[in-house]
Amino acid sequence: MSGSRTFVGFGFGPIQSGLFLFEAARSGAFRRLVVAEIVPETVEGIRRSGGRYSVNIATACGVETHVVAGVDMLNPTVARDHLALVEAVAEAQEIATALPSVEFFDRGQASVARVLAEGLALKARHGGPDCVVYAAENHNHAAEILEAKVLGHVEGIDLGRHVRFLNTVIGKMSQVIDTVGDTGAASLVPMAPGLRRAILVEAFNRILVSRVTLSGFLRGITVFEEKDDLLPFEEAKLYGHNAAHALLGYLAAAKGLTYMSDAAGDTQLTSFVRSAFLVESGGAMIARHRSVDALFTADGYRAYVDDLMTRMVNPHLRDRVDRVIRDPRRKLGWDDRLIGTMRRALEAGIEPVRFARGAAAALALLQREHSDRSASELLDDLWVRDGGAPAEEARRLAARVVMTGSAPVEHLANLA
Repeated sequence: MSGSRTFVGFGFGPIQSGLFLFEAARSGAFRRLVVAEIVPETVEGIRRSGGRYSVNIATACGVETHVVAGVDMLNPTVARDHLALVEAVAEAQEIATALPSVEFFDRGQASVARVLAEGLALKARHGGPDCVVYAAENHNHAAEILEAKVLGHVEGIDLGRHVRFLNTVIGKMSQVIDTVGDTGAASLVPMAPGLRRAILVEAFNRILVSRVTLSGFLRGITVFEEKDDLLPFEEAKLYGHNAAHALLGYLAAAKGLTYMSDAAGDTQLTSFVRSAFLVESGGAMIARHRSVDALFTADGYRAYVDDLMTRMVNPHLRDRVDRVIRDPRRKLGWDDRLIGTMRRALEAGIEPVRFARGAAAALALLQREHSDRSASELLDDLWVRDGGAPAEEARRLAARVVMTGSAPVEHLANLA
């Protein structure tokens, strides 16, 4: 590391270790790489390895293993580490949170929000460098939520002069693999000697972030692309990438496939999903955002679809179908990938028959967990009673899904 900057990451999952920290190290702009992690085994494992960890990167041709060195692991639940982490935040120019969800921002006395508040307040008092905080949680307003949580722990200090909280759109597929529990993972290198977990991420790194409005501020991680308005791109990810990935997963599960890459040899299946992605998702997204960016044109969205259809079935990602289809209740949410895409297609005058097939497949899995409830009752609970969706609209949409699920399965080629 030859730079003069400090990078601080919160959480040490695949997005932090295989994207933010990896790109920070590769940039050469940072003198210090600091990570906050509360899992003692991980902290001690990286420390034993001398601050080095391995990340496995799936390319189109195979898996490459890269080593990141010079990482200072700190556990914020340990008093000495907590103090060191606060000081690191005070000197940092770039910070990234990569937690399971926004619900983890402010849990406990050693929460991310509390540590950031202490560190940013120290930065303001001592004239530390301006900084940006990338919020990498999968939420359209993660940055605003994190900022509000941080400000709730700060009094009498104007942090707005020194810091910007940035939303992100991260279309990078990744996972943590247990190298002991997964018999097919022998070729993957664990994060560090003595640790079971291996990080596997795809090589893709075109990450979008909010525009930085700090005067004169230059990011050290220059590979990220700034956008004035991230919402259209967040929608393209959720109602395009995520939606098509889920659709492929649920239909692959119905066919008894184990890995997403197994679908690559089924041209009817992949053609069906590609048509759903291009016609239903693409039609909806272009109608909503056609003036925003070249992505939201016929040619731009087709290139987006073709790229992702190749990446989603990359055999080197070892992406299991059962991982993709887990938690059907969440994926059937009123504004989530399957139903949200159907709703936006309908708004554009497009009948979402293909995504309805995926929603019906997800609903069938949910019914296995609640065999005493009808499909209509489950959706009514999910959307109206629990989610607050308009009852009439929700029930019309439920009828579409239920009808699709109860109809004879059409030959996929008919809708490809």
